Amino acid sequence: LAHSFNGAFSSHARSPHGRWTAPTSAMHTPVVAGAFAASLSPPPRISPLSRKGLPVLAASNERDSKSSGEDAGSVDGNDSIDVNADPRLRRIRLSRALGIDWGTDLSFSFVYVRDLEPSGAASLSGQVEVGDQICELRPVVKDGEAINLIGAPFDEVMGAFASLGRNVYDVELVFFRGTKEELKAACAGGSLSEEDEKIMITVVQNKGAKDEAVRQIEAKTGCNVRQVLTDNGINVYQSVTRWTNCKGKQLCGTCIVNIADGGGSTNRKSLDEASTLRENPESYRLSCVTFAYGDITVETFPPIKAAQW
Repeated sequence: LAHSFNGAFSSHARSPHGRWTAPTSAMHTPVVAGAFAASLSPPPRISPLSRKGLPVLAASNERDSKSSGEDAGSVDGNDSIDVNADPRLRRIRLSRALGIDWGTDLSFSFVYVRDLEPSGAASLSGQVEVGDQICELRPVVKDGEAINLIGAPFDEVMGAFASLGRNVYDVELVFFRGTKEELKAACAGGSLSEEDEKIMITVVQNKGAKDEAVRQIEAKTGCNVRQVLTDNGINVYQSVTRWTNCKGKQLCGTCIVNIADGGGSTNRKSLDEASTLRENPESYRLSCVTFAYGDITVETFPPIKAAQW
C-alpha cells in the first residue's frame, strides 16, 4: 500500500515543489502524514551510477535547442545535460508551482513523476507525463546552476527544490521518458549488461561457532534477501519456526538477520518492521522485507531477546 507525505512537500497550496508518494510494496505500510515526515531519517544514496561524466547523458557546453519559453536563453548551459544525446530526453521550462506527485521504488532513488495535478504547470504544459524520470533541475535566474538529479535519492531531489531562492519563479527541468532501467542503460552508453546489475551478498552462518561458514552469493540488484538466501539453501529461521514460519509474508517476524555491513544499500525499515524489531540492534532486519541494492554482509541466526517470541 502506498503512503503519502502531505506535509512539507505537498503539491497543494502549501508548497510548489510536489508531493512524495512512497513506493508500493507487498508489505502493509500505514499512512503517515504531516509533521511526522520530518522525523524520518534521510534515505541513503543507493545508486550504482556515477552522475559525473556519463557517456551518453553528457554535459553540453552549449544551450540545447529544445528549451521551451521565450527567456530560456537567459540561463547559461554549462555543465547541463545534453538533451540532443538521446531522443527520450526533453528540457522543459515551467512555473515553480509544478503540481507533480513524485515517486520512487524501494531503492528510494531515481525519482519519477507518479501523478500530475490537472491544474499544475506540468500538466498544463502538455510536455510532462506520468513515469517521466527527473534528470536535472535549473533555476531560471542569472548564473543559475544545473543540478544533476539522475539516480538521486528522494530527499536530495526534494532538497534541491527546497533550496531554490525566493526570487526563483521558473525552473528548467530535464526529464527522461522511459523506465529506470532504460535510463540506467542510457547512462551506461546505451546498453546495460546483466553483469552491471549484479551485487554480492556475503553470508556468515553460525558466527562465532566451530562450524561458522562464509558464503558469497551473486544476486540481482534489488533482490529480496530472504528469497536469495532460501533459494541457495540457507536457513534464516531459528528453532521450530523453520517449519512454522509465514513463508515470507511478514506475519511471523522470525526471519531475522543482521546486516553486518552494507546496511545503507538496503531499503528503509517500514514502521511495522521497526516495531517488530524494536528491542534489537538497528542493523537487525526481517529478511522477507529487506531488499539489497548493493553489496551487503548478512549474518544468520543473530542473538535475539526472548521478548522477540
